[in-house]
Amino acid sequence: MGASFAGNGIRRKLPQAPGDDRWQDNVQEPENLRKRSPLLTLQSILPTALIVGQRQGLAAKVLADLFVLLLNFAAVIRLLGLMEYAIRGDSAILLPSLPFSGPDLGLPMLYGALAILLAHAESLYQRDLIRDPREERLILAKVVAWATLLVGTAIWVAHLQMSILALAIAAPLNYLGMLGWRELRRRLTARRGESGRGIRNVLIVGAGKLGRAVALSLEHDHAGGRVVLGFLDEYQPVGGDIRGRVGDLARIARAEFVDEIIFAIPRERELGRRVIEEARRNRLDVKMVPDLLGFEAQSGSVETFGTVPILTLHEEPNPVLGLFLKRAADITSSLAGLLVTVPMLAVIALIIKWDSPGPVLYRALRVGKKGRNFLCYKFRTMVADADKIKDHLRAHNERQGAFFKIKNDPRITYVGRFLRRYSLDEMPQLWNVLRGDMSLVGPRPHPCGDVEHYGLADLRRLDVTPGMTGLWQVTARRDPSFQRNMELDLEYIEKWNLWMDLRILYKTFSVVMQGSGM
Repeated sequence: MGASFAGNGIRRKLPQAPGDDRWQDNVQEPENLRKRSPLLTLQSILPTALIVGQRQGLAAKVLADLFVLLLNFAAVIRLLGLMEYAIRGDSAILLPSLPFSGPDLGLPMLYGALAILLAHAESLYQRDLIRDPREERLILAKVVAWATLLVGTAIWVAHLQMSILALAIAAPLNYLGMLGWRELRRRLTARRGESGRGIRNVLIVGAGKLGRAVALSLEHDHAGGRVVLGFLDEYQPVGGDIRGRVGDLARIARAEFVDEIIFAIPRERELGRRVIEEARRNRLDVKMVPDLLGFEAQSGSVETFGTVPILTLHEEPNPVLGLFLKRAADITSSLAGLLVTVPMLAVIALIIKWDSPGPVLYRALRVGKKGRNFLCYKFRTMVADADKIKDHLRAHNERQGAFFKIKNDPRITYVGRFLRRYSLDEMPQLWNVLRGDMSLVGPRPHPCGDVEHYGLADLRRLDVTPGMTGLWQVTARRDPSFQRNMELDLEYIEKWNLWMDLRILYKTFSVVMQGSGM
């Protein structure tokens, strides 16, 4: 049923507290409740956008628009300066190194503030509320027109320093700039969706009319890069897109890498509590189709999928900045590593070719994030037909669980043992890191055959991008227990932070220098 959707990757707003009077119709809050907490007084003073489910996504969009507007005004002011120099020939005009002097910055900042407030009033920053690019273009045109008219009126009435000509030239640039970065983001998101990255897998509880309406809206409205995997329903027969009952939620969520549950039976209170509790135990986002009794919600905490209102009940924390920095470090480190080690990689390739017949690189499918397969690259350390021999050696496996490892594996070549000892065979995986299939640090990717032996709880390690090294490699590398490996991988997933990655990389360097690889 589902198809991949292009989303903007911005996290959702949390639901408004039940006590918020915007959910009520002319109901006055009792005086004793208003005075009960200083926080209520503070919230009545602060702007609504700063206290209702604010996320990094809103700040990123606002800063992007402000940057575009100031950049355009700076370019226009500098352009007018060059034109004045061409007419008058006064070189002093070109002396200022900054695009704005103190008085010049005030009006562009005022223009930016007006444009952002107007855009916010038009719900331009709310995710999933606006999905049609044509509607977005009309709203942006209205925002730029009104901001230009208001600032232009202020310039004309108060005889301010900025010229009407600069404002007129900047207006179309502002429109194109604000529209341009949104279109670029939309295309990049669509490209991620086509590659299978950035997609959120959704399971809908309730296959009735409301649940089907949600699924149809997700298919056609491209909300948040979501794919509907199917339904859970307590009454309709299991089969087709009805994947099971609520009791099957944990099994299906892990097996299908579900990210989000949408509860679409608002009047089933006890069933809803079971769904929410089970989803939280499995660290899944939970959304609910609220029963608003025919009234339209007044709060921005409610999203709309088509014409269906959706209320967020629980949301897993998403370290957007940390993950961005982790990916940036992966790209810079892998690129630098590949460039610096090119001579050594060439020498290793020649030695492998000299040592035994077969290709230099070993390319094998590995299971990555969300169960997606990718080609993992290593220097070949075994004989050419090693994979065919593996099944005959299963009886001699020295590891427990899904692992397969033999200390004195007869398939390993003479040069291969040296490369494995110092982990040199894994250096081509820097290319996997650069491509985004892997990270420098994370759970090691397992072969497809090993993943088939996973238990249901083991699939949790596939929620993150696999790495070249990980917590298990630097703490229990020689431990034969698969369960111990899984415990360390899950500990890394639960406690991850950038400092943890740096410590693992430092310890990895020490382990590699000791030649403790197997």
